[in-house]
Amino acid sequence: MSMLSLSAKKRDVLGKKVKSLRYEDLIPVVVYGPGEPTAHYSVKLNEFIKVWKKAGETAVISLETDTNGTKNALIQDVALNTITGTPIHADFYAVKKGMTVSVNIPLRFEGDAPAVKTYGGILVKVMHNVEVEAEPDKLPQEIVADVSRLVELSDRVTVKDLVLGEGVKAVTSPDEVIALVSAVVETEEKTEEEALDLSKIEVEKKGKKPSEEEEGTEPAKK
Repeated sequence: MSMLSLSAKKRDVLGKKVKSLRYEDLIPVVVYGPGEPTAHYSVKLNEFIKVWKKAGETAVISLETDTNGTKNALIQDVALNTITGTPIHADFYAVKKGMTVSVNIPLRFEGDAPAVKTYGGILVKVMHNVEVEAEPDKLPQEIVADVSRLVELSDRVTVKDLVLGEGVKAVTSPDEVIALVSAVVETEEKTEEEALDLSKIEVEKKGKKPSEEEEGTEPAKK
């Protein structure tokens, strides 16, 4: 697949004034990286959404700027409108050939866990992404986690069981558990009501209790 590209135009509008860009269907972006001075640009909102949906935050894209040439970069830290979910700001991390980056890669679970059927257990997905380190052009967009190895309730899928690909190294601990099958614990419902213990019920005699009589009052004469 050819590298995705996105055009970026230098902007002088900064701070709270960037809201004006959104009326023009533009969003403000910032580009930075090792040995790269921080630069401020704007990109077309609809074009950004198309590229972001395909590249996510794990694929390198070609960012074509109008002032500083073309840069290879990763999309990072996309801020969204809390009501509409529309992107309102994004960071781009500029990368260079030969450098390595650490990125969280989403997991895709495949297969059926035999222990679910055998023991009536529940598949528990403990992790949904794994941090890896690699050169930008070798970063996978997703990593497959095969749960068919979960035959017994004691089995676990861990980071070291993942096939990461050439040149990709896990940053997350290899012993971290990714998935397991948990046994269903059934609780017995009480079928018999507890017998009513009348001995624990205090039956009061009719009339006033001694404490209810007024102090200093003589008993009525017959």
